[in-house]
Amino acid sequence: MSFLVPPLNFGRVHRRIAGRERREARAGKPVRAGTVAVLTAASLVLAACGADADDGAGGGDGKTLRLWHYEGANSAMGVAWTEAIKQFEASHPGVKVQFEEKGFEQIRQNAGMILNSDEAPDIMEYNKGNATAGLLSKQGLLTDLTEEASKRGWDRIGPSLQTTSKYDAEGIMGDGKWYGVPNYAEYVMVYYNKDLFTKHNVQVPTTLAEFETAMDTFTKAGVTPLSVGGAEYPAQEIFYELALSKASRSFVDGFQLYKGKVDFQGPEFTYAANTFADWVKKGYIAKDSAGIKAEDMGVAFTQGKFPMVISGSWWYGRFVAEVKSFQWGTFLFPGNTLHPGSGGNVWVVPKNAKNKSLAYDFIDITMKPEIQNLLGNSGGVPVLADPAAITDEKSKELIDNFNKVASTDGLAFYPDWPAPGYYDVLVAGVQHLVNGTKSPDAVLDEIAKPYNDNLASLGK
Repeated sequence: MSFLVPPLNFGRVHRRIAGRERREARAGKPVRAGTVAVLTAASLVLAACGADADDGAGGGDGKTLRLWHYEGANSAMGVAWTEAIKQFEASHPGVKVQFEEKGFEQIRQNAGMILNSDEAPDIMEYNKGNATAGLLSKQGLLTDLTEEASKRGWDRIGPSLQTTSKYDAEGIMGDGKWYGVPNYAEYVMVYYNKDLFTKHNVQVPTTLAEFETAMDTFTKAGVTPLSVGGAEYPAQEIFYELALSKASRSFVDGFQLYKGKVDFQGPEFTYAANTFADWVKKGYIAKDSAGIKAEDMGVAFTQGKFPMVISGSWWYGRFVAEVKSFQWGTFLFPGNTLHPGSGGNVWVVPKNAKNKSLAYDFIDITMKPEIQNLLGNSGGVPVLADPAAITDEKSKELIDNFNKVASTDGLAFYPDWPAPGYYDVLVAGVQHLVNGTKSPDAVLDEIAKPYNDNLASLGK
């Protein structure tokens, strides 16, 4: 048996968010299912034996696990984690999971304040990367999971996925201590309405030129090709895909891992800004999309109003469940060898969590083969599953495309990761491109400043 995600070189590979607004939504040596089950069962028993001491030290009652996440109930992660909650309660008699569904934006904007209080949950889904999990780890708000990761076997996931689990003293991903554990992977792709493609005699494009030709066909027929959410993350992912169409691995390592200087007026970002603005002028992107949220973008696609939407694998399970009126499929952004993607959002245990042992037990269960296989058959990309157990054909398509990206070192992380607060900077910048309120050059200067300021604060 092998994992669904092939092993990759650390530092080379290392994807973005979403809950009700961003329905989130990125391997190593093979481990036999029986072995995983035995190890998991053993770790649960050991953790239960030591729960009183650990939980007592944290001030918890050992009877309640407060869990926050922002996945929709019918998303792959939502389905898998609902089952994990059932298994957790069955294996922990007398213990109840107090689940609170949060919005992605709610957690993103308030995590620091909440985790620095006595209102912190015991376990929480959180976005990975320097600007998010890295920043909280630097601030001392997260529990060091290094010992648990080794003891419980969470480090079986491959080096590429571990990149967003580990952070150094400055909160930079890739090295240092474990502060988060992903149990799924993710990447950005193009979802398309097969019925509209057939109606307008459009073929699935394999190059960027063919992609633009396809969009021209739709616009000439009075159809806006792309459903876009400019008020949140989706538009900046299109911007980043365009930059990556001109980028190399060294560009990604420089931008994301600070392994080289980034020229925001260089060919990568210049092409992205100019082309994005051009796509708005040509009608590929609606001029009113600057105010559209991710949720509304996705719903518009499920209603058949747009031929395509460019976004992440976190939508996949939801589209499977909700698209009933047309046939749909996916393809990778045409011509690119690099794509936004990484290990999925991570489970973090706040420093102020009161029932940490219970939190560790829950993470264990989400890594169990049956939960991983359920996630894979529900439209997610699992990190420790049996390929033979993935029987759903659409899920196989999703996982196969991810493996194509991962096996060629094609994961390029997400554009908002490098600096604290950079998400809002990019949202504003891309909105200027949609509205035409700033030139591409001015937008590039705008997004360069906070990035370079962050580098200066780190002494780089």
